[in-house]
Amino acid sequence: MGHPVGLKSAGSPLIVVYVNGLLVIDKPGGMTSHDVVARVRRVTGEKSIGHLGTLDPMATGVLPLLLGKFTRLAQYFGAMEKAYTGTIRFGFATDTYDAEGVAQGAARPLTLDLAELRELAERFDGEIEQMPPPYSAKKIDGQPAYTQARAGETPKLKAVPVTVHEFALEALHGDCAAFRMRISSGGYVRSVAHELGQLAGCGAHLASLRRTVAGKLTLADAISLERMEELAAAGELEERMPHPREILTELPAVTADAKSAGRLRNGMQVNLPDFSRAPLVRIFEGQREMIAIGRRVAGTLFQPVAVIG
Repeated sequence: MGHPVGLKSAGSPLIVVYVNGLLVIDKPGGMTSHDVVARVRRVTGEKSIGHLGTLDPMATGVLPLLLGKFTRLAQYFGAMEKAYTGTIRFGFATDTYDAEGVAQGAARPLTLDLAELRELAERFDGEIEQMPPPYSAKKIDGQPAYTQARAGETPKLKAVPVTVHEFALEALHGDCAAFRMRISSGGYVRSVAHELGQLAGCGAHLASLRRTVAGKLTLADAISLERMEELAAAGELEERMPHPREILTELPAVTADAKSAGRLRNGMQVNLPDFSRAPLVRIFEGQREMIAIGRRVAGTLFQPVAVIG
């Protein structure tokens, strides 16, 4: 993991020239995930930034970002289960399936109580076939569905299998139900809210949403954009990020000596003291600096497949 380099001009805050690592932002409402990336890029000076799963503009919470050379690790994070809390408003559906959309049809009263809504919610337990919202990033002929929806067209979306690990309605206040949910990667909470409204006979939409977990990352790992800016100005941002040894812990970690580390950085195969038989390992030099992901060739011989250090 690299160390940030700071430059300061008269009357200007410290600007970090590069930052490598995993940064977890507690995304505020009213911003797209792209907006967050742009702000982090502007503050840190790091051009190479990618997010691990978008959040809709109205949503808040855990937004993991890979910065610098760590963007090369994105493929190894795989599908990340997500957990959320939020509210569903009954009475009318919207074209976006959330509170930012246009109401579809006249409002209708909710006639079911919490127990009856919970009974309907049980239909979403386990693996289901889910239709993505028309205003979504699902690709149709290489274009996001929302481009067609915004043009007044009806995107030809297909239902996809997702797994709802938990969907619990916790309370009902008037026409709004508070819930918590755990859903597989690629699943849309908005679609669940929309379909639950159809089952209730009065329509519904997602009124608020907060992501509390993404994979193994939680709100405890996240910092606000304002805190990110403070840490970047002080040159302390990398120290606040999750320790590299805590990233991709499903892969065994092995420490290379200086000679082997040099060979790995040059894309060369090396023998490493690992006997786990795992096909992939994280390779470190010292305790903190992750330098590569290695693929086992045979025995203890490894080929670097993603060099980051």
